[in-house]
Amino acid sequence: MYEQVKLSYEANGLEPQIDQLTIETHYGKHHALYTKNLNDAAEKAGVADKDIEDLLASLDQVSDVALRKALRNNGGGYYNHNLYFSTLSAAGNVEPVGDLKLKIIEKYGDYATLKDELTKLALGQFGSGWAWLSANPAGELMVSASPNQDNPISEGTGYIPILAIDVWEHAYYLNYRNLRADYVAKLFEIIDWTLVEANYQRVMGK
Repeated sequence: MYEQVKLSYEANGLEPQIDQLTIETHYGKHHALYTKNLNDAAEKAGVADKDIEDLLASLDQVSDVALRKALRNNGGGYYNHNLYFSTLSAAGNVEPVGDLKLKIIEKYGDYATLKDELTKLALGQFGSGWAWLSANPAGELMVSASPNQDNPISEGTGYIPILAIDVWEHAYYLNYRNLRADYVAKLFEIIDWTLVEANYQRVMGK
C-alpha cells in the first residue's frame, strides 16, 4: 500500500511562505486523494507491490489503457507530492550542501545560476505542472519541467527527481493568487538542501 509521506512540520510550520490552510488543503485533500486513487488503481492493475519509481518507469507494461492513465496521473501525483513536501523545512539549510553543492558548482557555476534555471522552468510551465532538479546514478544533474503529474521517471529520461517545485495553482493560489513568481521565490526560502542532498546520495546508491 502506498502511503503519504509524513510531514516533518506542523500545518502552520512553513508560515509565512506557505500558509496553514494551503498545507491542510494541498496535503490533506489533494495529496490524500492522489494516494487513495493510486492505491485503488494499483490494486485493480495488480501492481500494488511495486516500488513507486519502478511503477512509474514501467507504465507501458499496463495493458489496460484506462488503468495506465489512472496510474500515470495518480501515481505521479502521489510521487511528486511526496517529494515536494519532504524537502521543505522552516529551519533547514537554504543553500546546497555536500556532494550536491560541488556538482552544482561544477555544472552551473554557482547556486544562483541553478536557482535562476529552476525559476525560469517553474514560471515558464504553461498551466499545471512541475519544475525539477534530477540526478542519475552517475551523479549527473538535469533541470526540467513536466506538465500535469508527469515527471522525469514517467517520461523515461533515466533521471530521478531530487527536488520538486509544484506549480499547480492549488499549491499557491490561496495565499499568492495568480502571482506564481512570488510563490516560487518564497519557496526557495524553505527548501531544505540537506534533504535534497540526501536524495542525491540515494540516487547514486550511496
